[in-house]
Amino acid sequence: MAKHVVARTEEIPPGGRKIVRLEGREVGIFNLDGEFYALKNSCPHQAARVCLGRIVGTTLPSNVYEFQYGQEGRILRCPWHSWEYDIRTGEAVFDKSVRVVTYAVEIADGEVAVTI
Repeated sequence: MAKHVVARTEEIPPGGRKIVRLEGREVGIFNLDGEFYALKNSCPHQAARVCLGRIVGTTLPSNVYEFQYGQEGRILRCPWHSWEYDIRTGEAVFDKSVRVVTYAVEIADGEVAVTI
Protein backbone atom coordinates (compact mmCIF):
# COMPACT_ATOMS: atom_id res chain seq x y z
CA MET A 1 0.00 0.00 0.00
CA ALA A 2 1.30 3.43 -0.94
CA LYS A 3 0.27 6.88 0.23
CA HIS A 4 -0.10 9.59 -2.44
CA VAL A 5 -0.45 13.32 -1.77
CA VAL A 6 -3.11 14.41 -4.25
CA ALA A 7 -4.02 17.98 -3.30
CA ARG A 8 -3.96 20.72 -0.71
CA THR A 9 -7.19 20.96 1.27
CA GLU A 10 -8.01 24.39 -0.21
CA GLU A 11 -7.91 22.93 -3.74
CA ILE A 12 -11.07 20.91 -3.04
CA PRO A 13 -13.71 23.18 -1.48
CA PRO A 14 -16.68 21.78 0.49
CA GLY A 15 -19.00 20.09 -1.99
CA GLY A 16 -16.15 19.84 -4.50
CA ARG A 17 -14.18 17.00 -6.00
CA LYS A 18 -10.91 16.32 -7.75
CA ILE A 19 -10.18 13.33 -9.98
CA VAL A 20 -6.61 12.04 -10.12
CA ARG A 21 -4.80 9.04 -11.56
CA LEU A 22 -2.97 6.85 -9.02
CA GLU A 23 -1.20 3.60 -9.78
CA GLY A 24 -3.04 3.21 -13.09
CA ARG A 25 -6.55 3.92 -11.77
CA GLU A 26 -8.70 7.03 -11.54
CA VAL A 27 -9.74 8.13 -8.07
CA GLY A 28 -12.23 10.82 -7.12
CA ILE A 29 -11.54 12.80 -3.94
CA PHE A 30 -14.59 14.50 -2.41
CA ASN A 31 -14.88 17.15 0.30
CA LEU A 32 -18.09 16.79 2.31
CA ASP A 33 -18.14 19.66 4.80
CA GLY A 34 -14.42 19.38 5.54
CA GLU A 35 -14.30 15.57 5.60
CA PHE A 36 -12.48 13.99 2.66
CA TYR A 37 -13.37 10.71 0.95
CA ALA A 38 -11.84 8.83 -1.99
CA LEU A 39 -13.67 6.53 -4.41
CA LYS A 40 -12.44 4.54 -7.37
CA ASN A 41 -13.83 6.18 -10.50
CA SER A 42 -15.59 3.04 -11.70
CA CYS A 43 -19.25 2.15 -11.19
CA PRO A 44 -19.68 -1.53 -10.22
CA HIS A 45 -22.67 -1.75 -12.59
CA GLN A 46 -20.99 -1.16 -15.96
CA ALA A 47 -17.70 0.61 -15.12
CA ALA A 48 -18.88 4.15 -15.91
CA ARG A 49 -16.71 6.99 -14.61
CA VAL A 50 -18.96 7.35 -11.58
CA CYS A 51 -17.01 10.21 -9.97
CA LEU A 52 -18.15 12.48 -12.84
CA GLY A 53 -21.76 12.04 -11.72
CA ARG A 54 -23.93 14.57 -9.93
CA ILE A 55 -23.66 15.02 -6.17
CA VAL A 56 -27.24 14.95 -4.89
CA GLY A 57 -29.53 13.74 -2.11
CA THR A 58 -31.95 10.85 -2.32
CA THR A 59 -35.34 9.65 -1.17
CA LEU A 60 -35.37 8.09 2.30
CA PRO A 61 -37.41 5.17 3.60
CA SER A 62 -40.86 6.46 4.45
CA ASN A 63 -44.53 5.51 4.71
CA VAL A 64 -46.61 4.57 1.69
CA TYR A 65 -47.45 7.63 -0.48
CA GLU A 66 -44.98 9.71 1.50
CA PHE A 67 -41.68 10.88 0.03
CA GLN A 68 -38.89 12.14 2.23
CA TYR A 69 -35.73 13.58 0.72
CA GLY A 70 -32.41 13.67 2.57
CA GLN A 71 -28.64 13.22 2.53
CA GLU A 72 -28.28 16.26 0.26
CA GLY A 73 -24.71 16.60 -1.01
CA ARG A 74 -23.72 13.11 0.17
CA ILE A 75 -24.96 10.91 -2.68
CA LEU A 76 -23.07 10.34 -5.93
CA ARG A 77 -25.32 9.50 -8.89
CA CYS A 78 -23.70 7.55 -11.73
CA PRO A 79 -23.92 9.49 -15.00
CA TRP A 80 -24.84 6.43 -17.08
CA HIS A 81 -27.74 4.73 -15.27
CA SER A 82 -28.31 6.89 -12.16
CA TRP A 83 -27.23 4.27 -9.63
CA GLU A 84 -26.72 6.14 -6.34
CA TYR A 85 -23.84 5.69 -3.88
CA ASP A 86 -23.11 7.16 -0.46
CA ILE A 87 -19.83 9.06 -0.92
CA ARG A 88 -18.86 8.42 2.72
CA THR A 89 -19.01 4.61 2.46
CA GLY A 90 -19.19 3.75 -1.25
CA GLU A 91 -22.36 1.73 -0.55
CA ALA A 92 -25.19 1.74 -3.05
CA VAL A 93 -28.36 3.38 -1.74
CA PHE A 94 -30.50 0.50 -3.03
CA ASP A 95 -28.32 -2.39 -1.75
CA LYS A 96 -25.49 -2.07 0.76
CA SER A 97 -23.76 -5.17 -0.67
CA VAL A 98 -23.11 -3.24 -3.91
CA ARG A 99 -20.38 -0.65 -3.51
CA VAL A 100 -17.82 1.56 -5.19
CA VAL A 101 -14.28 0.82 -4.02
CA THR A 102 -13.15 3.31 -1.36
CA TYR A 103 -9.67 4.36 -0.26
CA ALA A 104 -8.35 5.75 3.01
CA VAL A 105 -7.77 9.51 3.10
CA GLU A 106 -5.48 11.34 5.53
CA ILE A 107 -5.09 15.08 6.07
CA ALA A 108 -1.76 16.36 7.39
CA ASP A 109 -0.31 19.86 7.21
CA GLY A 110 -3.03 20.91 4.78
CA GLU A 111 -2.30 18.09 2.36
CA VAL A 112 -4.78 15.45 1.23
CA ALA A 113 -3.22 11.97 0.89
CA VAL A 114 -4.89 8.84 -0.44
CA THR A 115 -3.64 5.32 0.34
CA ILE A 116 -3.97 2.78 -2.46
